[in-house]
Amino acid sequence: MASMDFLNTAEPVKAPVVRNIPAAEKPTLIGLSREDMGRALVEKGVAERQVKMRVSQLWHWLYVRGVSDFDDMTNVSKDMREMLKTHFTIARPEIVDEQISNDGTRKWLMRFPARGAGRPVEIETVYIPEEGRGTLCISSQVGCTLTCSFCHTGTQKLVRNLTAEEILSQLLLARDRLGDFPDRDTPAGAIVPAEGRKVSNIVMMGMGEPLYNFESVKTALLIATDGDGLSLSKRRVTLSTSGIVPEIYRTGSEIGVMLAISLHAVRDELRDMLVPINKKYPLKELLDACRAYPSLSNARRITFEYVMLKDVNDTLEDAKLLVQLLKGIPAKINLIPFNPWPGTNYQCSDWEQIERFADFINQAGYASPIRTPRGRDILAACGQLKSESERMRKVERMAFEAMMIVGHGEDD
Repeated sequence: MASMDFLNTAEPVKAPVVRNIPAAEKPTLIGLSREDMGRALVEKGVAERQVKMRVSQLWHWLYVRGVSDFDDMTNVSKDMREMLKTHFTIARPEIVDEQISNDGTRKWLMRFPARGAGRPVEIETVYIPEEGRGTLCISSQVGCTLTCSFCHTGTQKLVRNLTAEEILSQLLLARDRLGDFPDRDTPAGAIVPAEGRKVSNIVMMGMGEPLYNFESVKTALLIATDGDGLSLSKRRVTLSTSGIVPEIYRTGSEIGVMLAISLHAVRDELRDMLVPINKKYPLKELLDACRAYPSLSNARRITFEYVMLKDVNDTLEDAKLLVQLLKGIPAKINLIPFNPWPGTNYQCSDWEQIERFADFINQAGYASPIRTPRGRDILAACGQLKSESERMRKVERMAFEAMMIVGHGEDD
């Protein structure tokens, strides 16, 4: 960092004398756009002529170096650091629990301030290591409003939206814990990609419906894909929605990341039951929005998620209708073996039936990988995320997880 030492020569900031604000009450700099960060600095006494340079400094330390303490910003003057510590925070969220599956999947339970919810809130974030890539599944809400009947997360009522900072902090914390920032060590024994970034892909597929929290999700993803910071390729960022049609158009024009649709049914009457938002935005409207998504091609396909439910949506007739529905849309169809959770009335389709379904779709010209169940033993698989305040009592949960390990260990 010696090449940036000249920045220490800028005139010092004269911070006003203020009371010592507790960290939990301080506004954060994480999740602010460059413009908003500049305005925040000006409000605290930074000269207008310094703002662009100061924002560039902070952006580098937050998103390239990954620091979470102002004192680690070694090329920032002491007076400036003191002002920042007085008025702002860049602290990571509290980790309530970290679980590691026997397949290397990691799940973090994070706690954030109440911010209108009445008490602190908790969300889950999941990291899935694979050959050549590591995918982080990020939450956008505490709970969910959509009540999809097969989804465990959907049984938790919506508590509140996450802020842009809380969405982005999930990525920062995961990179911290995996040693994915410069000069950081990967934990001994961690299962991570052999080369490149530990977190190479992110998916907005955790708790909540991202498009019901559009502005915060947009801000967080634009920062995550900023070329001068975290610098994730937009082709490696996927936003999954149950079908909020107006915001799908906005996602394409304002964010530009890859799109995934939680489809799960090929008839409106069945999808009305499985994914109730279908009553507001039925299949025709949803698929019209998909066809209009910008820059679609065989290299930029929409992913359609399809959970396989025994005797519900898994017949060859369903497969035929699926192919007809998606005609003309560059698409990939992810078939997801249903992950059971306490209290569900659904069962996973038989493996032979899933393979027959996949074979038909493949023969029709669509890629249809069968998603390998991951993190089942720590309830980190698709549709299983749910925060601690709504979860089973610990003894019941541990008993259920032990049952899951015995019953499905060979799948992991």
